[in-house]
Amino acid sequence: MPRLFKTAARLSALPLLLALTGCDMVVMSPSGDIASQQANLIIIATVLMLLIIVPVIALTLYFAWHYRHSNKSAKYDPDWHHSTRLEVVIWSAPLAIIIALGAVTWISTHKLDPYRPLDRLDAERPIPADAKPLTVEVVALDWKWLFFYPDYGIATVNEMATPVDVPVNFKITSSSVMNSFYVPAMAGMIYAMPGMQTRLHAVMNREGQFDGFSANYSGDGFSHMRFKLHSLDQAGFDEWVARVKSQGTMLNRDAYLKLEKPSEREPVRYYASVENGLYEAVLNMCAQPGQMCMNEMMHIDTMGGAGRESHENRERLQYDSRRSTEAGTAATFPATGNPARSPEPAEGVDTQSEENPQSQGEPQMDHGEHHDPQAPDAQNPGQDQLNTDSNSQP
Repeated sequence: MPRLFKTAARLSALPLLLALTGCDMVVMSPSGDIASQQANLIIIATVLMLLIIVPVIALTLYFAWHYRHSNKSAKYDPDWHHSTRLEVVIWSAPLAIIIALGAVTWISTHKLDPYRPLDRLDAERPIPADAKPLTVEVVALDWKWLFFYPDYGIATVNEMATPVDVPVNFKITSSSVMNSFYVPAMAGMIYAMPGMQTRLHAVMNREGQFDGFSANYSGDGFSHMRFKLHSLDQAGFDEWVARVKSQGTMLNRDAYLKLEKPSEREPVRYYASVENGLYEAVLNMCAQPGQMCMNEMMHIDTMGGAGRESHENRERLQYDSRRSTEAGTAATFPATGNPARSPEPAEGVDTQSEENPQSQGEPQMDHGEHHDPQAPDAQNPGQDQLNTDSNSQP
């Protein structure tokens, strides 16, 4: 009978092994030093946790079998309730494992910080003193990836290349919604957020072609938001750059605004030259004409704001990279009874005219502060030079 159970268990495991043959364990077979250290961390953490899980499962099965009803030789002691020796083993072993796991996690979290510059190419080679990192600026679009190479003045869509054993400094942002940049063979995933810049330092140690993709749901084309990473030797990378320059076109502001529009399964594109300051404009959410840049707005805030006349900048601070004003009705249409973005307020909502904000009395002060008409700020609410409309009236 036991032999029959063993045979059945082996046969039941066979389909699982066959299913695993179709899996690509790229996370556990990395091609970059950062990904390799992350894979080692996964293995160490798993082994430490199995030191508790395996004995608990094994002892549970053993007790169930040993103290079965048919085993008359098993000692039954209903009065037993405490064992100091057993308590020490039960609590000290998990505590030691938790301490070890916490120490490993703490060290690895700081060592593998994506913002931390690299100090080695791999476990055996430090970074040469004269090594110059490659800078790549990444923009997550709907639904494609745009890569700027500022050192070479080129850009690509859904394809990038890096030299082997050359540190790469990624600067990552998004043009619309939050996304996530992920090349499993190279390093961990990093968020891409509009109006913000995240960083990643990584290096590839092996030549080949690797998959990169979006690891954060971002809409209809999310599942096809993929790109290829070519890890090449220096000669191959130089040839790739030359090919981009010979086959590419110009990426200026107009070309970017066309590229920025949502599209799925976007083919690989090459740009032989890039308009100066385009990535900074994308990062500061002012690629569209007439938009105020985020850094300009933050400078105004740092200097004390624009006073009561700041409503003149309101339209310049409304970002609509997803072209929502060109879309259909909003999700609240059935509830309000009004078309999307309709100027008519919903039933029961009392709004104040934007054209004449003082028509219904003095404006409310922020944070519930008392408004003193004699205060200096009331007489001079803001500096005119902070507002771009020279024809506005106070």
